[in-house]
Amino acid sequence: MSKVNQPNYALLGEQLDQLKAETMAKVGQEDADHIRKMIVIHRVFEWSGRILLMLGFINPFLWLVGVLSLALAKILDNMEIGHNVMHGQYDWMNDKQINSKAYEWDIACDGGSWNRVHNYEHHTFTNIIGKDRDFGYGLLRLSNDFRWRIKNLWQFATYILLSVMFQWGIAYHELAAERVFFGKKNDTRKSQISAKQLKRKFFSKGAKQLVKDYLLFPLLAGPFFLWVFAGNFLANLIRNLWTSTIIFCGHFTGDVKTFSEQECENETRGQWYYRQALGSSNLKGGNLFHILTGHLSFQIEHHLFPDMPAKRYREVAPKVQLIFAQHSIHYNTGSFIRQYSSVLKRIFRYSFP
Repeated sequence: MSKVNQPNYALLGEQLDQLKAETMAKVGQEDADHIRKMIVIHRVFEWSGRILLMLGFINPFLWLVGVLSLALAKILDNMEIGHNVMHGQYDWMNDKQINSKAYEWDIACDGGSWNRVHNYEHHTFTNIIGKDRDFGYGLLRLSNDFRWRIKNLWQFATYILLSVMFQWGIAYHELAAERVFFGKKNDTRKSQISAKQLKRKFFSKGAKQLVKDYLLFPLLAGPFFLWVFAGNFLANLIRNLWTSTIIFCGHFTGDVKTFSEQECENETRGQWYYRQALGSSNLKGGNLFHILTGHLSFQIEHHLFPDMPAKRYREVAPKVQLIFAQHSIHYNTGSFIRQYSSVLKRIFRYSFP
């Protein structure tokens, strides 16, 4: 990698490998109890929310509480539970439901698609231009690695729309419309799944979500159909805005770096760690904040150790920071306001040539 102030890659790799091994050796009942507790809390908030939405006709305040309760349930399901379970962080439990192969989250994106595009492509080729399609999602120009186009002038509006419809943007990501729907080649996934299968899974999962939130539960409410329909819509909107904001803060702050395919050829373990360090950013906050982010407020630690139970990131973060300091590696962290402001500035900055 042609970066200035390069660390001792071999030593960096050894130190982070050792940190992971020491931490994973402690993984056990405490971690299993945590994820099961999160699942119970999620279910309580989900069903409380759905019941309160149906009682909204009695008092609008009950309806509002129902919206917030259901939104919180969806956030927990997507962030602290679904995202982390699907990364294989709890596969060691040998639980039939709490594992990366069986879990299906409450979102339009098919779990298999997420595993292929995010878990494999993004975490393997983080911020390598041409290999990591998560960098800008093919919609936003966020570095000079991409040629400026007229459409970039209104990419801030594109970002807002993407945030509002985030679950659908993530669901549609693998389809890569210009390659699948319009017949262009997609050799990166050719051996994994056909275009026909991609379409079927996309429409199947999306239809299930639409029927569940906008037909089934509203119909169960009978004459209060619209109360529940509107409540589900707002809960999904809150979840979409929260998840998109947290994910953008972890990947697209002003200090996040990009890499070319050439400088990442024959990459060693230490160099891979180094790329993850420079391609991620953290958020400061309290315990509840970290849980609501799915511990993606520790995006650096997540990119270094994606299969480590996320609750452990708080434990390893100070140790990671010390290792980075030894190698003069910038540890990109800050308050939510600071990091999110940085994201917005980056989107705006690269809207122009």
